[in-house]
Amino acid sequence: MTSTATVHHLDKRYTAETPPTYEELAQRFRPIFARIAEGAVKREQERELPYEAVRWLREAGFGRVRIPQCYGGFGATIPQFFRLLVELAEADSNVSHLLRGHFAFLESRLNHTEEAGRAFWFPKVVDGALIGYAMAELTEVTGTSATVTQKDGKWFLNGRKYYSTGTIFADWIVAAVADGEERVSVTLRADSPGVTRLDDWDGFGQRMTGSGTTIFENVEVEAENITRRGEGKDSYRQSYQKAFLQLILLSSITGVGRAVKRDGIAFVQRKTRTFGVMGASSPKDDPLVQRVVGRLASLSYAAESIVNNLARTLEDVYQARLADKADEALYVDAEIQAFQAQQIVIDLVLQASTLLFEVGGASATSETRRFDRHWRNARTAASHNPAILRERAIGDYYLNGTLPDAAWIAAEKEREEGEKEKQAAIRAEANTA
Repeated sequence: MTSTATVHHLDKRYTAETPPTYEELAQRFRPIFARIAEGAVKREQERELPYEAVRWLREAGFGRVRIPQCYGGFGATIPQFFRLLVELAEADSNVSHLLRGHFAFLESRLNHTEEAGRAFWFPKVVDGALIGYAMAELTEVTGTSATVTQKDGKWFLNGRKYYSTGTIFADWIVAAVADGEERVSVTLRADSPGVTRLDDWDGFGQRMTGSGTTIFENVEVEAENITRRGEGKDSYRQSYQKAFLQLILLSSITGVGRAVKRDGIAFVQRKTRTFGVMGASSPKDDPLVQRVVGRLASLSYAAESIVNNLARTLEDVYQARLADKADEALYVDAEIQAFQAQQIVIDLVLQASTLLFEVGGASATSETRRFDRHWRNARTAASHNPAILRERAIGDYYLNGTLPDAAWIAAEKEREEGEKEKQAAIRAEANTA
């Protein structure tokens, strides 16, 4: 099934752009990443939300790194973007993670929205706006209890969302809500009257992502900011976007692996004594310590290699889409690759974040270093979209050809058929009246 041609609305100047080199991009942001890294332990110790770090990134234009140059962005390729994200995650994986909704939303604008959507959003982001997601809820069943309702010609949003990653730092919020039986997406200003954002996320890791509660109380929203099912969607929607979202998480986890390597090396290089050795010694010359550091470096290298490879796969899909040569099989393959990467990257980094403590005895557990944050952050990020479910989906796909979204697709078709029958019944009743 060939993708629809909505991509042709993308400014034709974009396809002729020459992307910057990775070093050109990295040189712009590395000084900021270094400043973010300097405060990471303090923020962890004091549970201090990284407002300042977000401001630095905003002012440097990090939020527009994927926006094409013809719209005022930097025009980074997907591999370039994810390499930058890994470097940011090495500095502080909280900060890379909290931008997940922002970059996922922009990626969807690049892929399937009409030009009007890009004309609305890209200038705002170029001017520094950040976008947060408010999707999931703490409910008994999967779904949404948040609603939009119409009264006197105006639309009002009510509800309560949890896991609102990044929303507390954002200028705009994207929320999944219900309009009667229909699921819709709503965008609104984060400072709209009736919006309350709480820092009540209580996970033991990724504690400064602002992934807490967002409350909507009679928030007026514009009708044009309500996107209904089927508007601007095509076969790419589920597979590509899920792979992109997963890769953001894997980039944060991989950045933790790089931080583990960095901290392990720095810790050993400063030490002047080895357990069980009389007097002064040089742990960095100890073969056992060298083996541990070698293992940390190898685990980090493997995780980063997998992430880079998956980023190249997504770039291939994206370029195929620009050329109107992408089909459903290409999208599904990218999604399966993302699931497979998830299984291995998580394991590699969790190994590394535990092995780190083998470089130097009890002193490595000092609260002043907070090395424990690496395992907690990786474990928490890995808990999003449970890997065990994805592992089963991989097996079902290879054994039986079952698409990863088969259950959701079936449910959506059933809902659509039910809606058609409902509308047919209404028309029939009207004709007999």
